[in-house]
Amino acid sequence: MSSSSDDTPASSPSSASSRAPAGNDETHQLLDALVVGAGPAGIAAALTLQRAGRRVVVVDKATFPRDKFCGDGLTTLALRLLDDLGLDPDLVDSWAPVHDVLVTSPNGNRVTFPLPSGQGAFGAVAKRIDLDMSLVDLARTSGVVVHDGHSCTAIETAGDHLEVAVEGLGVLSTRFVVAADGMWSPTRKMLGVATPGYLGEWHAFRQYFTNVGPAAADNLHVWFEPDLLPGYAWSFPLSGGRANVGFGILRGGQVATREMKALWPELLSRPHIAAVLGDAAQPESPHRAWPIPARIDKIQLVTGRTLFVGDAAAATDPMTGEGIGQALLTGIRAGEAIAAGGSPASVGSRYAGEVRAELVADHHLATALSSVLQGTKRTDAAVRIAGATPWTRRNFARWLFEDYPRAILVTPRRWRRKVFTSRGAFERH
Repeated sequence: MSSSSDDTPASSPSSASSRAPAGNDETHQLLDALVVGAGPAGIAAALTLQRAGRRVVVVDKATFPRDKFCGDGLTTLALRLLDDLGLDPDLVDSWAPVHDVLVTSPNGNRVTFPLPSGQGAFGAVAKRIDLDMSLVDLARTSGVVVHDGHSCTAIETAGDHLEVAVEGLGVLSTRFVVAADGMWSPTRKMLGVATPGYLGEWHAFRQYFTNVGPAAADNLHVWFEPDLLPGYAWSFPLSGGRANVGFGILRGGQVATREMKALWPELLSRPHIAAVLGDAAQPESPHRAWPIPARIDKIQLVTGRTLFVGDAAAATDPMTGEGIGQALLTGIRAGEAIAAGGSPASVGSRYAGEVRAELVADHHLATALSSVLQGTKRTDAAVRIAGATPWTRRNFARWLFEDYPRAILVTPRRWRRKVFTSRGAFERH
């Protein structure tokens, strides 16, 4: 599924435990943190801790490279955080920059929203199989011990630390756990703080296509189809004439999740979507569906010495379904809170307070706007207003791509100099 001819990491996945630095036998020392999950949130936490001089180990039940079902879009928020972490986009095989966002309203009106040019990257798309592998490689080259192919099977409190049983590694002792193990976090279940029967707020469906036409290869497209509202269909460009094409729906909305597979061929055949993909477009992999958790304002972020991040913290944006930027942010904040030290209560309070201050107001605004998009006329009006002038088009694109916090106008504590005119990420590229 990668655009390169070789998806194999430099080190053999079958010898995960051999990748620990010489003399670093983490099974016989007290860790500052054990990170469960090597996706963006977990790696962001691990890199933050490692750079603060803390002893950290990452474990993941999957063997990398592994796919993660996702729309693959990277907002400005995600790009800046990836840049801060030291990711080199040139090493991400499928990386494709985004310059223009083409939005089609339910009545067929299409508006082009341009992202800034010549100021760094404000939008990009990369397959998660490539992005996540590159982040794991970055962590390893930075000195973080990453054990893939090893599941956590139990967590117990032992005085002033936790004892975590890891398949194939034994029992690891750690002061804190950062749970970055997804929406149905096994860590939550082991600690008794999972929500039974939780299925997420949204559900998404995607398929990779190759040989797409120039319109799909060069630009990011969003279609507000009347029967999907407040959801939408998309085509996100990837390198090599490929695209991630899919759609997302609100659970309990007009389309039932069980109907998504049957709807897919008809959606692809709609003239305005087919025209963008082009006559030569061909699927290069099976379609995939996945749930999206978006309840950062309600979920428990901390329990004892365990901090939940990424999808395990249900940190996805409830309007767009974007979650990589939020995952990176929660991972970084968890790492910072642990590195700052203090009692478990103070670490947990610091982390939860930071995350809620940075994400909850934006979550509430996005939830309110998502309700506006449930009606065809209101969605038509919203697209028309956003595209009314060159100024509104430029600034809507930056707002949509999280160039600055969504709800910044009502949270002045987050204002800073040049917040509305900041440069993008990866300017050195």
